[in-house]
This record gives sequence, C-alpha cells and structure tokens, in this order.
Amino acid sequence: MQSKVADLSNLTPAPGSTKNVKRIGRGRGSGHGDTATKGHKGQKARSGSQNRPVWFEGGQMPIQRRLPKRGFTQPNQTQYSELNISDLERITAEVIDPVLLRELHVVRGRGPVVLLGNGEITRPVNVKVHRITKTAAEKITSAGGTFEVLEVEPEFRRVKKGPLPRVKKEPTAK
Repeated sequence: MQSKVADLSNLTPAPGSTKNVKRIGRGRGSGHGDTATKGHKGQKARSGSQNRPVWFEGGQMPIQRRLPKRGFTQPNQTQYSELNISDLERITAEVIDPVLLRELHVVRGRGPVVLLGNGEITRPVNVKVHRITKTAAEKITSAGGTFEVLEVEPEFRRVKKGPLPRVKKEPTAK
C-alpha cells in the first residue's frame, strides 16, 4: 500500500478545522429564518443599531450632559513649581535659587518656582524665585534674610499666540 504524499495538488484542511457558515434569514426551514437569530423586536433586532459609540447610554441623558458645568479653567496659565518655607529650612546653602532647588530635587520640572508661606524659618537665607507670596516674604525678612523675584522666561509664560496688537500712530501736523 502506497502512503499519501502531501504536495500542493492534494492539500486539505485538518478535520474539524472548518465549519459551514451559519446562513441566517433564509426561511423557516433552515432553522434560522423568521427573526434571523435576533430575537423578537427591540433595539438590537433593528438594522444598523449595533454600531453605537462607546459612550452611548441606551438613550438616557449622557453623563457629559448630566454633570454641572461651572467656572472656568484658563487653558494657557503659567504652571509654577511650588516650594514652601519649611523646605528652605532643610537646605544648608545661603543663596537658594531654582537651579540649586532642582539639583537637590526639592522641586521638579523646568518651569518657574513660587515660594509659599507654609512652615517656619529660623535662619537668614537669600532666596531667588520667580514668584513669592506675601506671608513668605514677611517670614524671610523677619528671619533676617532677603529675597529676589526673578523674571519668568518667555517660554514658560503662557500667553495667547496670535498677531501683535496694533500701535496707533500719532497724527503728524502739516
């Protein structure tokens, strides 16, 4: 008896790997006629109703319309890295500036630094930051220290982009 040799002329799929396609909607005799396996009525039995967006909530009022909308968040505000007075107490350097603060990992990021008034300071320090609160300034000066407010670099200052405002020309006398 000669064994079957597999070549391209007599390839067949493995037994059980292929099945006949379920043909729905081809009459009652097929077993899948009438409602075409969709059940009786309802949204999912209708044509085209299966493709709904992910956020669809069955016809009830969507959550983005139910939630209250109040206030305003400015989309182009300057993001400051916050620093407290209590954080200055741990630093031994006499002159504290944003570069030193980033080297010591006291503040993160590249943006401007704001000094807040939380905590106490007992020794005089010289602080250079981009913004300082009133209470922080009072605490530093009462401890005998000084502070300097640095200018925020233009790349970190969030301003609306667009054309420059027009400059009105003064009329010239003839």
